[in-house]
Amino acid sequence: MIIVMGSFRLPVGNYDAALPMMEKVITATRAEDGCLLYAYSRDVADAGLIRVSEKWRDRAALDAHFQTEHMKVWATERADLGLSERDIRVFESDEGVAV
Repeated sequence: MIIVMGSFRLPVGNYDAALPMMEKVITATRAEDGCLLYAYSRDVADAGLIRVSEKWRDRAALDAHFQTEHMKVWATERADLGLSERDIRVFESDEGVAV
């Protein structure tokens, strides 16, 4: 399994404009083969910080995700919105243990 964790900054004044774009990419990504989890969340203590959480069946599914049309569109949209400080990390993992 592949876990993707990270964050990016979005100017607070652009959040409302970004919301429908983020919803669109989230919906399209969740429908992809191999996507087990895909979510963005706004940090409660820092309104300009967006957290990214993803879980993929395998690396091939994640690699295919990067080639989708909706990710290409999102790359353009996020640049126009002033997205910055993008820090996304990929981890290989097992299923983990429930606590």
